[in-house]
Amino acid sequence: MSKQEAPEREESGKDPNLRSSEVTEGTDQAPSRAMFRAMGYDDEDLRSPMVGVANPAADITPCNVHLDDVAQSAYDGVDDSGGMPIEFGTITISDAVSMGTEGMKASLISREMIADSVELVSFGERMDGLVTIGGCDKNMPGMMMASIRTDLPSVFVYGGSIMPGEHDGREITIQNVFEGVGAVAQGEMSEDELDEMERHACPGAGSCGGMFTANTMASISEALGLAPLGSAAAPAEHEDRYDIAERAGDLVVDCIENDRRPSDILSKESFENAIALQVATGGSTNAVLHLLALAAEADVDLAIEEFDEISRRTPKIANLQPGGTKVMNDLFEIGGIPVVLRRLLEADLIHGDAMTVTGRTIAEELAHLEEQGEIPDDDEIEADYLYSVDEPYSEEGAIKILTGNLSPDGSVLKVTGDDAFHHEGPARVFENEEDAMEYVQTGEIESGDVIVIRNEGPRGGPGMREMLGVTAAVVGAGHEDDVALLTDGRFSGATRGPMIGHVAPEAYVGGPIGAIEDGDTVTVDIPDRRLDVDLSDDELERRLDERDDPEPPYTDGVLAKYNRDFGSAANGAVTNPGAKWD
Repeated sequence: MSKQEAPEREESGKDPNLRSSEVTEGTDQAPSRAMFRAMGYDDEDLRSPMVGVANPAADITPCNVHLDDVAQSAYDGVDDSGGMPIEFGTITISDAVSMGTEGMKASLISREMIADSVELVSFGERMDGLVTIGGCDKNMPGMMMASIRTDLPSVFVYGGSIMPGEHDGREITIQNVFEGVGAVAQGEMSEDELDEMERHACPGAGSCGGMFTANTMASISEALGLAPLGSAAAPAEHEDRYDIAERAGDLVVDCIENDRRPSDILSKESFENAIALQVATGGSTNAVLHLLALAAEADVDLAIEEFDEISRRTPKIANLQPGGTKVMNDLFEIGGIPVVLRRLLEADLIHGDAMTVTGRTIAEELAHLEEQGEIPDDDEIEADYLYSVDEPYSEEGAIKILTGNLSPDGSVLKVTGDDAFHHEGPARVFENEEDAMEYVQTGEIESGDVIVIRNEGPRGGPGMREMLGVTAAVVGAGHEDDVALLTDGRFSGATRGPMIGHVAPEAYVGGPIGAIEDGDTVTVDIPDRRLDVDLSDDELERRLDERDDPEPPYTDGVLAKYNRDFGSAANGAVTNPGAKWD
């Protein structure tokens, strides 16, 4: 059924194995059928598989402002394929709008709420399948977590990324605006130029254009097999984006008919493929957190150390923003994520026999796309930002997991510069992001500093704020290579420089980061994967013993609940009590 009219269909009986028969079949369900009829559904709709179209459309962010149109295309695809589409909404938070404010604490919490809300609606209405749609960063993992948790036949659809803006004859993105704030603070850019940049950086709908968190997670949805290959790269306002959504609606009906569920698709190999793609493309550090959460939901054993193991053997072959200059649209123009996966497959760096939502394996799907002419032959691709495995941009992948006496449970760094980076310097300790930002913006930052921001972890924040404002200000102030920053919070996918996040255990639960004092010497050693402070174990223990137990940052409302419920970043910061996370 379209939203405007109910088309005629051939008569057919309803499959009694469909869960939706609980609310559409039998005399007892006359009231529920009456409710559906009020919305224009007819007899044939009620005999069809019921497919939820989960839509986080909102005017909160350009990432999601167009998703009603994407959802309509998916809706039409379900309808044309003989399903009964039911669209429903869920929340979103704009990370870019809330960045640098107290409101950013809502971001990671929104991932959990999206998963919970989609699970609740599909459970309560007895749906048979799902098309889940994502725009801003936490939409993607939240929607995929819901599909895994419900284990309903599902297809994930990305809303697509924004096109780059233009300023002073060059392409720019939101990353340039954030870094411009730091440049203004240092007198390297005028406020008038920043104003011009602000007005041109985001020209329309879509998620941030670089290989930041949204595009990383959309790409990973292909590698996991939860979205069709070739579905991630099309821009938000490109006609292909709506064709992709319509095909997803058709595909989910096929998944229902063939009882193809996330549990049939996801495996340890799927997650290893996703990590290989992440590190090969220089994807966001947030993908570490989200993949650990997705694995926990799927009951797949995945440890944070495995990201480093895969990164050591997988070269970085795509040089996209934030480290490079190109954006997702550039990758779209040469065939999208499948061209990267093909290079990794040919080098035996991913598992070709991992299953996908189409019912074909990764290898079979790539061959199918080649046969259909949907991706070019490798020798036809000319792109100075996409490298071969034999002659990569970097010999190792971009993600590094550091351990040491400051992060015994691990911490996460994305290399956007020198793989051999080694830094020792005095700690400048801040109890929250705002104080650190003031330190940077007032020009007190000095070459060699190690900025430490704590009490921003999953529970201590709560919500593990992203800190693109601070990291971009450090870079904008000219300290990309000579100042390090570490935190038990998170970073945006647009962050670049020696910035170490997800330090675990976090300060709130007694992690060693809570023991650092101003002036302590901190060492960041990428080659040896170490994050240490020059203190003995006894001194660290003494300081932690003398430390007052922190008060909960909030005592009521939703933030108090998540202060209580979040798990460690080392395990994905999940809240589902049934997830495999310890």
